[in-house]
Amino acid sequence: MVKIIDKILKHNSAEPFFSFEFFPPKTEAGVENLYLRMDRMTSIQPLFIDITWGAGGCTKDLTMAICEYTQTYFGVDTLMHLTCTNLTIEEIKKILNSAKEMGIQNILALRGDPPKGAISWEPTPGGCNSAIKEHGNYFCIAVAGFPEGHPNSRDKTNDLVYLKEKIDAGADFVLTQFFYDPEVFVDFHERCRAHGILCPIIPGMMPIQSYTSFKKMTTFCRTKVPEHIWQALAPMKDNDEEVKEFGVQLCKKMCLQLTERCDVKGYHFYTLNLEKSVMNVLTSMGVKESAASRRAFPWRGSRANLKGMSEEVRPINWANRPKSYIKRTITWDEFPNGRWGDNRSPAFGDLSDSHFFRTVEGSKEDLLTMWGEAPITHSDIYEVFAQYVEGKIPILPWCESALAQETVPLTRKLAAVNRAGFLSINSQPAVNGAKSTHPMYGWGGEGGRVYQKAYIEFFASPELMKAIVQVLHRHPNLNFNAINSEKVEISSGHKSVTALTWGVFPNREILQPTVFDHDSFVVWSEEVFQLWTKSWAALYDDETESAALLYEIHDTYYLVAIIDNDYVDCTLFDIFDEIIAEDLNSKKETEALVSSGIAGSIISSKSNDGTWF
Repeated sequence: MVKIIDKILKHNSAEPFFSFEFFPPKTEAGVENLYLRMDRMTSIQPLFIDITWGAGGCTKDLTMAICEYTQTYFGVDTLMHLTCTNLTIEEIKKILNSAKEMGIQNILALRGDPPKGAISWEPTPGGCNSAIKEHGNYFCIAVAGFPEGHPNSRDKTNDLVYLKEKIDAGADFVLTQFFYDPEVFVDFHERCRAHGILCPIIPGMMPIQSYTSFKKMTTFCRTKVPEHIWQALAPMKDNDEEVKEFGVQLCKKMCLQLTERCDVKGYHFYTLNLEKSVMNVLTSMGVKESAASRRAFPWRGSRANLKGMSEEVRPINWANRPKSYIKRTITWDEFPNGRWGDNRSPAFGDLSDSHFFRTVEGSKEDLLTMWGEAPITHSDIYEVFAQYVEGKIPILPWCESALAQETVPLTRKLAAVNRAGFLSINSQPAVNGAKSTHPMYGWGGEGGRVYQKAYIEFFASPELMKAIVQVLHRHPNLNFNAINSEKVEISSGHKSVTALTWGVFPNREILQPTVFDHDSFVVWSEEVFQLWTKSWAALYDDETESAALLYEIHDTYYLVAIIDNDYVDCTLFDIFDEIIAEDLNSKKETEALVSSGIAGSIISSKSNDGTWF
């Protein structure tokens, strides 16, 4: 990862950056739910997130684990809180060593609250009362600022003396406590600058969630709240939704005021592990919609950067299961740069049970509710896939999150296709020279143009497979590869690496971050077929019709990938009607032969190399 201060100093957009704070939940289920929420929230490209350190270090291990997880699987720079409470200098050194090994490079250095039961804070025996110097310039250090004054401070001037000492000792930037009077921050900002504190100062923002929690929080933290806010809240205090909306609009207004008066470049949101209000603030400011322009690539970054490595290209197959892809490449000491080269060395990691961890964090009952209490027909399975495409089901075993935004325009077509038996798990539309800042298709930063070929990946029955082959031979612009669980392959004969997404940018080589690679497709197929049994059939007792149905699909269906090489006049998503008609004609011909007493069937021929003709 990189130092957050470097990203702050390089930020030159007129649009403010933003960051989120989360805290470690108390239960395992809470952590799993937090990861789902963080996945959604980090998809809009915050500059960084930070993870708190429990009182007295009670969440030390969990805080570090969450930091490592978010950097590994969400590709977001993470700021780890670290307090001095209950820690000796030697223990702090060990924590810093562990953080460095995990790739954590950003620390929010805090004194911490007094230990439970203590009236005031005192240094731990063998601990520290001021900064310690370790690891040279490896870490980026943030410190806390208190616009209304530290609760234990004698006066605000004394506060600035200590803050200046922190900056002089090596701190890189300041995160402030939350506040509700913009004048308080304006005054703090001006006094800091007058006192020689010239580093970035990021205001902390906390949208009001409910009247009760707001009153409790501001009382506990002794936060000044202007009287006009209390007056506005009084008539709506028993209506949580109305209070939340007021909180969103108030937070937006404060951000805009601070941008204008203090030239603030970004905001730090204290989320309280909640999503709706913060995301609504960012949406109202237009920040959420511009997320695509902040993406370096069409896919999320990964722990590749933790070791200083550069990852510039991925096979498309794991687009909806990125965590599995990262697990299977975790031992790679280098990545193909710019072009997808020899992917056999280093090899994809072998499959193990760890690759089939719960697709969605929830109970068995949750999964049965989504995927069916007792599916017994193929149509029951088709309907599950269709409802996923329509957003009625949040995940599938092959898809860790909701349908990608760029595929939403295809929803109606894809839903019909799935109900017809083409069970899609990955797709993208064609794009011909969209601006790299396009809200749906953009990536790579400003000033470029992005392109992509239409692609779809789905499961199909052997009967549909015959119709697919017949129809695709009439469309030379379409390449396809298919494979079943027994590794029987069918293809149009093209097995070279194909660029599916590429971008053209000023003063840079053409980037092609997403490709289709036949060998990777074969590796991927092992995983996707096992998901039928390990993630879905396993929900049902072995002797049930539901389990038998899912095993039948696993044993007989093909995984099919189709690429439309014509990204200008794409026809990929129009051929399914033709395939369905071909399948119906084939069935009618077979029925006619059988009814006339002539034995036989329509059998497609295949050459030894798996190419159909």
